[in-house]
Amino acid sequence: MTQGNTMRATIVQAIVDGMRAEMELDPSVVVLGEDIGKDGGVFRATEGLLEQFGEERVMDTPIAESGIVGASVGMALGGLRPIGEIQFMGFVYPSINQLFSHAARYRWRTRSRHSVPLVIRMPYGGGIHAPEHHSESYEAIMTHTPGLVVVAPSTPYDAKGLLISSIRSNDPVIYMEPKRIYRAFREEIPTEAYTVPLGKANVIQEGNDITLISFGAMMRPTLDAAEKLTAEGISPEVIDLRTIHPMDREAILTSVVKTGRCVVVQEAPRLCSIASEITALINDEALLHLLAPVGRVTGYDTPMPLATTEKAYLPDTKRVLKAARAALEF
Repeated sequence: MTQGNTMRATIVQAIVDGMRAEMELDPSVVVLGEDIGKDGGVFRATEGLLEQFGEERVMDTPIAESGIVGASVGMALGGLRPIGEIQFMGFVYPSINQLFSHAARYRWRTRSRHSVPLVIRMPYGGGIHAPEHHSESYEAIMTHTPGLVVVAPSTPYDAKGLLISSIRSNDPVIYMEPKRIYRAFREEIPTEAYTVPLGKANVIQEGNDITLISFGAMMRPTLDAAEKLTAEGISPEVIDLRTIHPMDREAILTSVVKTGRCVVVQEAPRLCSIASEITALINDEALLHLLAPVGRVTGYDTPMPLATTEKAYLPDTKRVLKAARAALEF
């Protein structure tokens, strides 16, 4: 549904529209992955692209993640801008060698003579009652790999703008799609191509009492908690990272210096996580401004459980509120 120069879109529709807009502008952009052509992808995130751009630019691949990423690396080195899809983030293991040993290292290996301008899209996270290996959140593994940019939008506007920025980047980008909220809500977005800068967080709500930081699907319980705190007369500041790496350190530190309290929310396990890294950053750079220890609301250090118990695993509004109140009462 379009209105003037905007359209009301869900996150998944914004992703399709982002690829379409950039493919119309740049003939070097191609898409490849399992079932992404005729079927439009398992989540319909490539729907309509085959009909518009044809088989030479929208390519169904065998069930071989290493081949998807390996072919993408070759295409990128050959002058194309490929967008490869891994159906679920939990399926990324077979392609790790191609990602870590080649895509992430080529700029270093060639002393910047060559770059690998590719995007690897992958739906991540739980909350849809999927089978094993379909609900993982591996952003920490990706972020720990020098050379990879890691992106996780939480809104339709950011989904399209960050995707176009990722396609135009000369570095390899891991584009994490929060499938739990693919169709959770709609937002007005421009119909034309636009960008949201990589490496720049979004301060969604300004406040003075506590900083709440999250990204992707976990922005929903974080914003719900912020709304409830506001109703209690507390002034929370809410930050959406948008880009996990490179992380917007300035936005985090500026906020924490102002509020003196912080809670970080993620659904991945706690050990060696993004929440741990943010906590370390704050301890290193803003320790004397803290009025309470940094709180972390995370998944547990176990595999993501199956559908019957995944609700108990995923952070929710109650857990965010509990951590925020602990920091406020410290």
